[in-house]
Amino acid sequence: MSINKNVKKITVPEIVNMKKQGEKITALTAYDVLMAQILDDSGIDIILVGDSGGMVMAGYENTLAVTMEEMLFYCKSVRRGVKRALLIADMPFLSYQTSIEEAIKNAGRFLQEAGMEAVKIEGGKAVKDIVKKLVGFGVPVMGHIGLTPQSIHQFGGYGLRGKDDQIAKQLLEDAFILQEAGAFSIVLEKIPSALAKEITNNLDIPTIGIGAGKDCDGQILVSHDMLGLYEKFKPKFVRHYAELGKSMREAFNGYINDVKNTKFPSEDESY
Repeated sequence: MSINKNVKKITVPEIVNMKKQGEKITALTAYDVLMAQILDDSGIDIILVGDSGGMVMAGYENTLAVTMEEMLFYCKSVRRGVKRALLIADMPFLSYQTSIEEAIKNAGRFLQEAGMEAVKIEGGKAVKDIVKKLVGFGVPVMGHIGLTPQSIHQFGGYGLRGKDDQIAKQLLEDAFILQEAGAFSIVLEKIPSALAKEITNNLDIPTIGIGAGKDCDGQILVSHDMLGLYEKFKPKFVRHYAELGKSMREAFNGYINDVKNTKFPSEDESY
């Protein structure tokens, strides 16, 4: 089903209000104009231009190598295809950790140069002052706790976070810290469903889950994962809504065979 282009733009306050109204929030990633257009026409609430683009678009092993310039390129591309969804940019590694001043400068670039409407920052207590300062300057911030990919070397892998009581308690505290600092929502990644439910039920702002169970206020996946395009691995929490990798191979093989056997182009496809 396509969404009427006259539908009004989704804003940060509307996302917050969706939690109050009990309406689930939908979010997916995009890194190029065509994917962004299709997502927007389909009626997605949030489009995240994630630093995951470094893995699915550029082939990096993790998100740590992604730069501000790469993220700005993805964001500008996505911006051109969106009229309705709320646009959020991931702040890449070292674009906000070095100083509050650097965080303000880089977040501002996402809004000013790339037309983004919010930024996402990984971390809890450690980024409290950054979140507070950005919000104070009018930059909406989405938080991100649990499995935070930019801390992959610290964690030693992509395992579940919050299994033990100490980490679970810290994640709950981090969620409240982010809310108090002014974050308008928080991504909960790869944490136990019961913990995600507890955090969600105790916050006034929406939670967006990825591998965090059904009780979050919304869900997000990497589009290339749920379309069956990114085939390096398939996490437990990913549902394939299509197998586009397989379909593309079949299409490419068909083209190659037709060209090799002079079946393409036909007379109807020639001038």
